[in-house]
Amino acid sequence: MVKRMLMLIMALQVASAIVIAWAFARLLPADVALLLAAIVVMLVRMAITANNFRMTLRPVPEHAQLGRLQHLQLFFHEFASTMAATSWHMLRHRPRMHLAGAPRGYPVLMVHGYGANGGFWVHLSAQLEAQGYSHATVDLEPVFGDIEDFAVQLEQAVQALLAASRSEKVIIVAHSMGGLVARAWLRRFGTDHVARIITLGTPHYGTDLAHMGPGHNARQMRRNGDWLAQLDADDRAQRRLITSIYSWHDNIIAPQDSCHLPGARNIALPGVGHVAMGRHPDIAKHILAEIMAIT
Repeated sequence: MVKRMLMLIMALQVASAIVIAWAFARLLPADVALLLAAIVVMLVRMAITANNFRMTLRPVPEHAQLGRLQHLQLFFHEFASTMAATSWHMLRHRPRMHLAGAPRGYPVLMVHGYGANGGFWVHLSAQLEAQGYSHATVDLEPVFGDIEDFAVQLEQAVQALLAASRSEKVIIVAHSMGGLVARAWLRRFGTDHVARIITLGTPHYGTDLAHMGPGHNARQMRRNGDWLAQLDADDRAQRRLITSIYSWHDNIIAPQDSCHLPGARNIALPGVGHVAMGRHPDIAKHILAEIMAIT
């Protein structure tokens, strides 16, 4: 379903570019008209990313503040990450399980966030394979479904990876909403089969932008919501198993310290956007360090 949604968005962008190019072609050479049309579409996508940063702008601790050049790097890395994920990696994604010949430590199960699929993890997957870790992704459907239902799908994926890898436990790495799915799974199915849960940019206490998103899962991620409050009350004893990695400059989660989970290990970094967490070297370094510390 995510692929179909992204293909529709891609088709609308191509159609818009064609219409814009046709309008320009009455005044300019065809190749110039096509180039300008592509630039217009790209600028619209950039404007969407810029608006996300504007809507999530919050005070940042002094030690995490950025200079002008760093702000530009933050923006363009997030924009490039978003374009690569939504226009390429997620469109090409096929469910995948990699079983290492001589596996190192526990296998890793990667859980995507809202409106995404396992294609989000292409960069981390390559690094895990290089380090000798068995790993798999899970695709949660339907896109706008209930997080509690996603927890059942996660349990199925956990059991499949355990059986295939002949391991007793898995490590879960989860982005954004996926971290809430992992916590809901932990609450429902217990701690017997998990060595660690590592969340990236997860709105443990909701995000102000959730009211703009469609679906039951978006409503569950609203600030001060009943579902999040109940999860917060239910899983406090299990948080010793969780590491929450997040950015002070997240452009989807606001306020950014909503990612801070009391009782868990929290790692806050500056200068990383929400989608860029899937490919940023600083994030990958911390993920791999957490995984290696366990195994």
